[in-house]
Order: sequence, then C-alpha cells, then structure tokens
Amino acid sequence: MCGIVGYAGHRPAQDVLLDGLARLEYRGYDSAGLAVLADGRIAIVRRVGKLALLRKALEEVPLPGNLGIGHTRWATHGLPTEENAHPHLDCTGKIALVHNGIIENHRALREKLLAQGHAFRSQTDTEVLVHLVEGHFHGDLVRAVRAALGEAKGALAIAVIHADCPEEIVVARTGSPLVVGVLPEEGFVASDAPALLPYTREFYFLGDGEVARVRPGQVEVWDEHGRRKEAPFRHVPWDPLAAEKQGYRHFMEKEIHEQPVAVADTLRGELHARWEGELGEANLREIDHVYLVACGTSYHAALVAEYLWEPLLGIPVAAEVASEFRYKDPAVGPRSLVVAVSQSGETVDTLMAVRGAKARNAKVLAVANVVGSAIPREADGALYTRAGLEIGVAASKTFTAQLAALALLGLRLAYVRGALSPDAFERATDELARAPALLARALEVEPEIEALARDHYQKPNFLYLARGVLYPLALEGALKLKEISYIHAEGYPAGEMKHGPIALVHEEMPVVFLFSQAELPDKALANVQEVKARQGIVIAFADHDRPELRELADHLILLPPAPRDLLPFTFTPPLQLLAYHIARLRGTDVDQPRNLAKTVTVE
Repeated sequence: MCGIVGYAGHRPAQDVLLDGLARLEYRGYDSAGLAVLADGRIAIVRRVGKLALLRKALEEVPLPGNLGIGHTRWATHGLPTEENAHPHLDCTGKIALVHNGIIENHRALREKLLAQGHAFRSQTDTEVLVHLVEGHFHGDLVRAVRAALGEAKGALAIAVIHADCPEEIVVARTGSPLVVGVLPEEGFVASDAPALLPYTREFYFLGDGEVARVRPGQVEVWDEHGRRKEAPFRHVPWDPLAAEKQGYRHFMEKEIHEQPVAVADTLRGELHARWEGELGEANLREIDHVYLVACGTSYHAALVAEYLWEPLLGIPVAAEVASEFRYKDPAVGPRSLVVAVSQSGETVDTLMAVRGAKARNAKVLAVANVVGSAIPREADGALYTRAGLEIGVAASKTFTAQLAALALLGLRLAYVRGALSPDAFERATDELARAPALLARALEVEPEIEALARDHYQKPNFLYLARGVLYPLALEGALKLKEISYIHAEGYPAGEMKHGPIALVHEEMPVVFLFSQAELPDKALANVQEVKARQGIVIAFADHDRPELRELADHLILLPPAPRDLLPFTFTPPLQLLAYHIARLRGTDVDQPRNLAKTVTVE
C-alpha cells in the first residue's frame, strides 16, 4: 500500500526521491520521509501529512548526496507520527530502512531485540527489521538483509542503505512488489513502475524471496535460496505524459474519458486472447468449471464475466472474492480453471488464491494491467489489459479494460471448447469491437449527470438496483460513490429489494435503477413502482425510452442501445461520472480518497 523509492547515481538523490514519491501518491499515505547518504553519514527528514510538507522541510534543510531511499506510509502499527514515519534507523545511525507490508511476528522480535540491548524509537513493526539487519551486519549488507529476513514472517518489500556501503541499495521482497531500473551510471528502485517512468521504461520485477543489490549501472539478484540469478528486464509501454492531467480537473476525470481508447487498445492487443505463458488450448478443452477470483472493482468485472460466460460455456462459472476463496477450502483440481483478475497484478489476496489453486493443480490464467507483475508471473498464462497508467485510486478505465479482456477471453474459451463455431466467434468479436464507440456515446450524457449530481450531492445514502448482467454494475456504481464521496451506498439485485433494502426507502432516499430491455424490463419496472409507492427518489439509467418509466422516474437518463453482452460498456461511464461529480461537489480528494490505496499488498 505504501510507496518506496530508491536512487544511486550522480544526480541529487533528494530530487529523484521526491519526484518518485510524488508519482506514487495515488497509492495513498499519511506520512513521508527520506534518508540520504553523504560523506559517510545518513541524514533523514520525515513529516506527517502530504508530500508538500516534506518538500517544504527539505527546502529549509536540504539533504545533499547521491544515494538515498524514500517512503510514503499508511499507518498500520502505530499512529501517523513523525517517529513512526519511515525511514527508520538502527542504533548506530548507520543503517536506514524503508518497508511496505506487515511483520507478523514483530512483537516476539521486538522483545528479543530489547533483551539484546537495542533501543526502539517507534511503535512500528518495521523498526524490528532495521535492528535485525544491524545485528547481522559484518561488512556484507546483502548477507545481513538475507539473515534478517530469515527471522521475519509476513509480507514485505524493503530497501536498505548503510553508511559503510556508500554505492549500494539492497532490496528484497516477499509478497509486496518492488521494481528495479538501471541506466549506465544510475540505479533506481520503486514499489511501482510509474515512479521511475521519467528515467526508464525497462524494469526488473523482483520475485518472491529475491534479494537484489542495486548500484549505479548494475543490479545483482539472488533467489530465495541465495543463488545468483539473471535479472531479465521487461519493457513497460507507459508514457510518462499519462501521469499528467492534460487539462482535466482530476486524474479520475481524465481516466474516465480515456475509456474508449483503453478498451480499443485492449481489444486490439488481445484480439484472439493470445495470452503469454504455457497454458495451451488443449488444457482448456478439459476444464469442467471456472472460478474467477478478484477483489474490489476487479471482482465486479469478474461477476460480469460470470453472467456472460456461464450460458456461453455451458459449465459452472463462479466469481469469488479472493480473500474468501483462499480460505474456504475450494473444490478446485486439475479440471478447474481459475482466472485471477487484478489491476495491479500484485493484490495479495488474489495472489494467495492463485498459489492455493496451483497447489491443487488447477490451471490458472491471470488478467492484469501491469506487465511482469506477480500474479501473471505465477499463473500458467497471462492476458493483459491495455489501459495504460491509472493514477486515480478508484479504478475507472482499468475496469472497462478488464470487461473487454474478459469478454474476449470468454469468447475464446467458448471457441476452444467447441461451443462457438468459427463464424459465430468472428461475429461475436466483431460485435465486441463496437464497445469503444458505445463507451464514447455513453460519455456524452455527462452534462445530464452533472446536473443530477448538483441535485443530490448532499444526500447521505444511495441505493443501486439492477437485474441480470447489470447487477454487478449496480455494485460497482455503489462502490465508486462510497470510495470517492464517502456517501453510504449499497448495490442490490432488484429482485432482492423486498428482502430488506425496501425498508430504507423514503422521500430522501435516491434509488438508482439500471434498466435495460434485455434484462427483465417488466419485472424491473415493477421494482421501480414499489420504490415510487414509498416516495423514494427514482434515478433511472435506461437503454430505451419507455413511457411508464418516464412517468415514474424523477430523473431519466437515456443511454445508447446495445445488445446484452455490451451493456456493461454503456452503463458503466454514467455511474462513474455520477460518483465523480458528487465527490467533486462535496470537495473530497477524488484521486486519493481517505484510507484507500491503489494496490492492496497486505491483508
């Protein structure tokens, strides 16, 4: 969840570190700090709050030097205070360390280290790591880090510097992501590639259990067994300009409007679901059920796929919340296909679900947006969305790119299994190619959405109702509103309204209906009548103009008509825009909502 940046080279380290941390702000944080090595001494500056406060402190007291590490922290163990902010120093002041993740046995380690005479300055779990490195250091920082990690349990990514090792940063990961970039006279480290895009697009993504020594122009990597290994770098095709707002008020607004391009790029890039990896078509003919595992917005994309795939494939298909799937002893085996959906490719619960499925010999296919990330690396095959860099914490274009990739994947599975003829497959992919144009048309309703937001942005609760394939979009619409406006919102199947949610309906309750002639329109209309009978405020998004609906709705927003399989592309943008404009009017931090992070790498 936090951000790590490291630099070794000829530039002022402070400037590179601040720039990198600024590009990782979307991950979320409540404090930040730097440690820079110069003239045999490590100096640190830390501040609670936004990076602007750290930047101001460094303007007053700069940190000279060409090697250093930086960090943005979300509080886990210990309050957001300057003492608990990273980097942390050891007792000698010669070692500085930053850490993402959670050390599960930190209490036992702290007691042991206190008994050995170590002095602690913070309440964090992280500080035990720097003292462990201190205790194991005998001239070789890599050995000391490896020995320290041998005592720690949990998910982590760390970067460590030592005053006696003035040209190197040692990094390691288990669970939490880390990437390395190298230029002829420079070395870079970050928890996410966007931090380093102004400098390089060639990255090495550390694998689980790996330790690396990064020096100017050089990286050495050791695997989980301590053996030296090659570091194959991968090209990340993201433009640094993608991180600029380009005239939009927020990154999220920009990314909502980038969806037609993101979906078009995904469809072009994955047109015949040519996934990377060793998962062959012969394997897929033998599967007898499919699990789609994901978290958050990615789970809603998986749920859309469940609705579309099951009638297409003729076998059981189930979308599962990864954090539940990994612990419930699922019935997966050699004839199971597990599709892991993750924007970052690093979501810890989804990653653990993948490992559990592979341990049971299931076939695993990843759908992710980040090339070379952990879940695609560990899966049997990987299908990439082509959404590009997404800065806004609340997913927008990565969601519709996932919808596109999963739609293609479902068609390809049906074709491989003989459920679709070659002609039917070609017709279906041709129809899917209409998705970018439908997205663009759906975005044209923004002026109506903005007016609607002005009417209701002060309401404390919203209810979202839909049927069929639109139900996952009701969940997603409610989630977006919660995430960025902090309004309580729930998504429900419309048919379940009388089983509880109807008790909430009154004259101040906006009820958002997603209404399509392809998904039980008469039954959905009856649900609208029930809400109206209880004086609820009916906000209807519909793909056709129906007189009865127009009469009942307080607000009716018409969307472009589309076949059932393409409905997610027409209904998604208006729901995102409604959440965006309500949040904007309420004055919340749209791009960096409180308590949220772009990538969840700890439980």
